[in-house]
Amino acid sequence: MRLTLLNGRYTVCKIRNIQQVDWSGELTCLGRTPEENSLVCETNRTPKDASAREDGWRALRVEGPLDFSLVGVLSGITAALAGAGVSVFCVSTFDTDYVLVRETALSTALRALTDAGYSVG
Repeated sequence: MRLTLLNGRYTVCKIRNIQQVDWSGELTCLGRTPEENSLVCETNRTPKDASAREDGWRALRVEGPLDFSLVGVLSGITAALAGAGVSVFCVSTFDTDYVLVRETALSTALRALTDAGYSVG
């Protein structure tokens, strides 16, 4: 399976006003619940009203589209990363999955994925 490292630096944050989301980045993902609005976006596109934020993430895209019948795609990736002590934040779209890792752990993550048989480019 092939993963692609996206170029941008990413932020995971909580926002109040979803109208301020800049959708022009390569990866922008909004999750809404009654308790919060969570946003993953390029760091330079983070809304000013973020009430909490975690900067310093890099994103890996699982090359898809992935069929819904596939089993264990994220499990295999996260197991390889967990084995290397790398924390993750995952988001999914209709076609594929994205795995975010801290930039400080990026080289460890890439090595762990390569060692586990993933192609990373």
